Amino acid sequence: MITLGPVRNEAKVKELFAERNIEYSEVCDCVAALDGDEVLGLCLYSLDKEKITVLHIEPLEDVALADGILRSTLHVAAERNIMNAFYAKTVPEDFLNKIGFIKNAQEKTLDIDKLFKSCCGCN
Repeated sequence: MITLGPVRNEAKVKELFAERNIEYSEVCDCVAALDGDEVLGLCLYSLDKEKITVLHIEPLEDVALADGILRSTLHVAAERNIMNAFYAKTVPEDFLNKIGFIKNAQEKTLDIDKLFKSCCGCN
């Protein structure tokens, strides 16, 4: 059975960050699509009291899966009333453009309001 949601095991989250050579801190976390123990896709992010920053998304070649994982990640922030969403330079802008999530490329902001609109608005 495929599940999609936050990874609850901190050691596993640290491992996923390390495998992708992304620095982990106490505000970092992960949302993953899992089939049993197999990771089908994931989003690594940092989340503090003011903002969420998406650090990594995969698999980019499966647009629908990556779109769903990003939406689930942004939903984690929205549940905490955090509506400021950003993306790191490690996340390809062409992918975010393709799914219509870029709010402002210069500020590297994501349109978290898109959570409340239709899925996978590929351009």
